[in-house]
Amino acid sequence: MHPTRCLLKRSMWKGPHIVPLPIVRPEPGKKIVPIRTQARAATILPNFVGLKFQVYNGKVYHDVTITEDMVGHKLGEFSPTRKPFVWTKTK
Repeated sequence: MHPTRCLLKRSMWKGPHIVPLPIVRPEPGKKIVPIRTQARAATILPNFVGLKFQVYNGKVYHDVTITEDMVGHKLGEFSPTRKPFVWTKTK
């Protein structure tokens, strides 16, 4: 899939849903500080690749490192809001 096509899944005249986030590139050799955000609907852009985000799921912040495969998706897709169901057998 082309990167521009997955960014434009909304109608063409609206454009992609982009939330302005404070993106600061660290200098080489320094620790990358994660960007804390509650914007789960923000579209992941190609310039986010390699950055770390902490995405809020309603209770806690989940660490998400952006890779090339995530471009075009939303930040909220990588921060689960529900626990997996675990069946426990009781007597």
